[in-house]
Amino acid sequence: MIGAIAGDVIGSVFEHRPVKSTTFPLFTEQSRFTDDTVLTVAVADAIINRAAYDRALKNFGRRYPFAGYGSSFYRWLLTTESQPYNSWGNGSAMRVSPVGFAFDSTEKVLHQAARCASVTHNHPEGIKGAQATALAVYLARTGKSKSQIRKQISGRFGYDLDRRLVDIRPDYSFDISCQGTVPEAIIAFLESENYVDAVRKGISLGGDSDTIACITGGIAQAYYGQIPEEIVSQTRIRLPQEFLKVIDQFSQKYGCYLSQF
Repeated sequence: MIGAIAGDVIGSVFEHRPVKSTTFPLFTEQSRFTDDTVLTVAVADAIINRAAYDRALKNFGRRYPFAGYGSSFYRWLLTTESQPYNSWGNGSAMRVSPVGFAFDSTEKVLHQAARCASVTHNHPEGIKGAQATALAVYLARTGKSKSQIRKQISGRFGYDLDRRLVDIRPDYSFDISCQGTVPEAIIAFLESENYVDAVRKGISLGGDSDTIACITGGIAQAYYGQIPEEIVSQTRIRLPQEFLKVIDQFSQKYGCYLSQF
């Protein structure tokens, strides 16, 4: 899942300064992890320890309260109860990549993605976005081709994945919805040549850059299995030790090893 987290860190500086090009520095002094990383690590920790998703999200979220959460999630984070708030936002999709890496069948991935989403994002679009992202990761890591991934995701969820980035990019803008983020992130992966190209293409749309890159990056890691060593190292030095511990435990347990180059 380091691919999703690296995407978040790389995209963090462009979230409110959109870029419509694939030519930009991958890391700057301002590059940082955001709520996407915090909650991705929380989901991984819940899976490792077989804990409730809502409990893990609150535990990690409260320890990092200034990571950039949406207002509805932030209110949920601070409440003693854990009632979902019918969100269709892309927060359900950006945190779900560990589900695609950890579970070993389509049925289990879809079930766990729905459980992970529905503690907050129980709107049908919120659940659909999480399921589509997790399933794309699962299909990618189990050797499915891009044409198979496109067919399964579009057929099951109704996303139009036949669009081209060159056609999407000119009019695309900041969008926090699953339905306006997840298909575009998947298309960025489908058009990519490698991990770095996938992240660059996702960010080049000029939208919710850290989240698109997080979603795209998780799928790209699962598919390509290679992330440049410099990206991994630059990402890791920006993460707290407790995040690194969870990432390494998760990678060892579920075989998310990288062939770095």
